[in-house]
Amino acid sequence: MQNIHKIKQDMCDIGRRIYNRQFAAANDGNITVRVSENEVLCTPTLHCKGFLTPDDISLVDMTGKQLSGRKKRSSEALLHLEIYKQRDDIKSVVHCHPPHATAFAIAREPIPQCILPEVEVFLGDVPITKYETPGGQSFADTIIPFVHRTNVMILANHGTVSYGETVEQAFWWTEILDAYCRMLILAKQLGNVSYLSGEKSQELLDLKDKWGYKDPRNTPEYEDCDICANDIFRDSWAESGVARRAFAAPPALKKAASSAASGAGINEEALVKAITDEVMRQMRKG
Repeated sequence: MQNIHKIKQDMCDIGRRIYNRQFAAANDGNITVRVSENEVLCTPTLHCKGFLTPDDISLVDMTGKQLSGRKKRSSEALLHLEIYKQRDDIKSVVHCHPPHATAFAIAREPIPQCILPEVEVFLGDVPITKYETPGGQSFADTIIPFVHRTNVMILANHGTVSYGETVEQAFWWTEILDAYCRMLILAKQLGNVSYLSGEKSQELLDLKDKWGYKDPRNTPEYEDCDICANDIFRDSWAESGVARRAFAAPPALKKAASSAASGAGINEEALVKAITDEVMRQMRKG
């Protein structure tokens, strides 16, 4: 039998950690835990996550209807409920606004892969959803294309959502992601981001498989893909407005692009010279 009071205490503890890590300002963020087939514990709306008590936690059903609790449930509960509907194995969902990961959400910059071993093992490719106004079912539906292939997502111009078997595990994925995004930004400021080779990255995927962590890149569907090229969710980039702007493609991918250009009969050096000559001509004209 589940100890509901203990689960509520755990939710409050994660709320404090979220607030203390500055992953949620003021009343930002929300946390849920599924406690039965049709019942979900939910943090309240308009309440700072750093100062929650067990009495603040409400109980809702899988439609979002509040069943009990003295404070109104989070306005973004439908996002959490959609994840539970899509994934029977998930018992907790955490949504917040970690600043470094949210910077990628605002820039709509894909998270580079094949850089940090821990991220390859625990996260893998991280998608960015298309933007929808928070709170409604349309917002909740943005997770559907990705929810079965990852345990953490970036919500465009919004924040992150992560989920797992416990509320602490759900928080871990967000914590790992934000730490990684911070490292990427710092490395970019230093002037260089070095990628692991495809061979070394495959070794990490093999370890991941051995330890029981599933990764789409290690399935037959993607066996011919460049594992460092963000191939898993790339088909969603156009709709979501995602593109590489700050972080260049890994070397193998750049090499493939160069080969494709050569195969198409494009002389890149000549093309650059022609563009430069035309720019100079227009400047002289002006």
